[in-house]
Amino acid sequence: MIKSVKRIGLFLIASFVLSGCMYPSEKTTELEIPYADQLESMQKAVDAYQQDSGGLLPIKTRELETDMYIKYPIEFSKVVPAYTEKIPSNAYETGGIYQYVLIDVEANPTVKLVDLRSAESIRDLNLRKNINGRAPFKESVGDNVYAVDFDAMGFKEPLTVPSPYSDAVLPIVIGGDGIFYIDYSIDLNRMLQEKNQEAKEGEDIRYLLTDNYPVLPAYSLPYTVNDKNEPIFMNKSK
Repeated sequence: MIKSVKRIGLFLIASFVLSGCMYPSEKTTELEIPYADQLESMQKAVDAYQQDSGGLLPIKTRELETDMYIKYPIEFSKVVPAYTEKIPSNAYETGGIYQYVLIDVEANPTVKLVDLRSAESIRDLNLRKNINGRAPFKESVGDNVYAVDFDAMGFKEPLTVPSPYSDAVLPIVIGGDGIFYIDYSIDLNRMLQEKNQEAKEGEDIRYLLTDNYPVLPAYSLPYTVNDKNEPIFMNKSK
């Protein structure tokens, strides 16, 4: 009898410990997945707000940004709880990793996400780029785009960010303006091959990502294709 009680006690303790270990993992997953139902719910809330407000959008007032993908963050207080029950669990405001934003605001306001983990990496690099008194340029990798001299910045190896579209890790480059950007060439090349799509030289092909995924290629430069239908940084002079 005593042995049975001990076994039951050990089982309960083990179950408690395991459930305690599993919860943070489950919670983390909840904060990191771009759930389709949450995007749909927020899209309906934005559409309803726009209709009731005579065309206005529930966005935060923000100065013009270089990056068109982060210009229009959603102001949740304008739609929660009036148009949707709660803020999405994966939103930054509730401890998640995503910022909810709008794109195509003039023609078709569409709810999308920005991965703030990558944003934090870019922000940190931009803050410390002149730590040695100069911008860390290396060889050219495109029109007015350069590899980053991470050694000069004190890093033991080049920094990368996880792709929101694949298992790839993405390089970071620096523009002639001294600003750091995420290089999405790997994913753009994959999309060109998977879609078997011939893009037009001179057009920005980042639509391959924005049209097919909920997460935006934020903190990036425009891309087009060369005569081999390969992604390259767009020549700004054209």
